[in-house]
Amino acid sequence: MKELDLASTTQLLNSIMEYELAGVVRYTHYSLMVTGPNRIPIVQFLKGQATESLLHAQQAGEILTGLGGHPSLKIAPIEESFKHSIYDILLESMNHETQALQLYKDLLEVVENASVYLEEYARGMIGQEEMHSIELRKMLRDFSPEGAAPLMGFGQSHGKEKEKEDKEKNGKHKKKH
Repeated sequence: MKELDLASTTQLLNSIMEYELAGVVRYTHYSLMVTGPNRIPIVQFLKGQATESLLHAQQAGEILTGLGGHPSLKIAPIEESFKHSIYDILLESMNHETQALQLYKDLLEVVENASVYLEEYARGMIGQEEMHSIELRKMLRDFSPEGAAPLMGFGQSHGKEKEKEDKEKNGKHKKKH
């Protein structure tokens, strides 16, 4: 096993903590902005995401302090888009989860073959963030203007390609008549 890069590990854990704490604020804000007939289940989902973000921040902080690091009092920057349709909220949530996923992947890269525990922690968090992205993508299907959810982090959406194919088929079909 290689030696653990303690400075990089603690720096990344602090970044994760700041980002997850920003998630608490982000998801709480979103839960307050949802309106419409689907409000109740979406608000419950967003509140659950806020609670989970707090748990993730606490987990990162516990590991950070266990390694002798000092937890930051900051949170990651949060941009306000002033777009509060359910589609926009879910899309911004997807972007947030994609960035969180990258932080955990960065941590895995640093701790791989240096600490079994930290490696397993990073892998577990990557799995959770990937599941969040899948859930958000499924939710976006019903709210997307085109009916196809973006696949951020999972390749490209085929919505535009399918639309183009359908137009081509319809054009060929019309020419036959």
